[in-house]
Amino acid sequence: MLSINPELCNKDSLCVDECPASIITMTEDTGLPEIKDEARDCCIHCGHCVAVCPRGALDHETVSLKNCPPIAKEKVIDSEQAVQFLRSRRSVRKFKNRPVAPDVIENLIQVAAYAPSGSNMQPVEWAVFSDRHQLRELSELTVDWMRHLVRESPENTPPYMPRLIKGWENGQDSVLRDAPVVIVAMADKSARIGQIDTTISLTYLDLVAPAFGLGTCWAGILQGAMLNWPAVKQAMGISEDYPFHYPLMVGYNKHRYYRLPERKPPVITWK
Repeated sequence: MLSINPELCNKDSLCVDECPASIITMTEDTGLPEIKDEARDCCIHCGHCVAVCPRGALDHETVSLKNCPPIAKEKVIDSEQAVQFLRSRRSVRKFKNRPVAPDVIENLIQVAAYAPSGSNMQPVEWAVFSDRHQLRELSELTVDWMRHLVRESPENTPPYMPRLIKGWENGQDSVLRDAPVVIVAMADKSARIGQIDTTISLTYLDLVAPAFGLGTCWAGILQGAMLNWPAVKQAMGISEDYPFHYPLMVGYNKHRYYRLPERKPPVITWK
């Protein structure tokens, strides 16, 4: 499972110490790291052993050294840059009437694929919707669900829903905001923590989108309809075998932002 370059390995045991599954050991005869055959099935293929080796002496059969580029120190952002990067992220609800090229969407998803997942199972799959007529249909079906809630369970209906319904009836896409693309991260029922995995992956995509000139907004109303109005998931072609999912609206921002809005202070309890 491991290939070691003995000329580069200095036998510092960093890979042994770092391995989350504790399956890497140092051989008694050569002093080089190895994974014994009986421990192969315990490997989670995370690549930590490759990443932690400062000399590039270790290769892994499923996490190839050649596909693991070194970290470029000049590209590491400092704490002030990181804070501004995170604070400047906005929920975009006004999009330009401009399509997003498929290769751009693929780039976003490729980045999101590096998100952590439980035991590195990487269960997240993606569905991309960019047909205007289909997006319009999804908004209409979601409005049908909201009308049902208002009619059948007004006491449990969020106060904003009647306004959204009225907006739709006045010709506004109050559900998907005329976004040119909706991306759904999803995982099937075998994923042990599927909703967490999909949420983390979608967050990665959400945060990297501005670097590609794009804005995003989590489509909570559509998510509610996907969970509670079967016609919506049917129209999306998403099987009931995929109970974990969340949709994200994506497009080019219509407006630019110049300030970093404040938020209420976090509640912290030290234990």
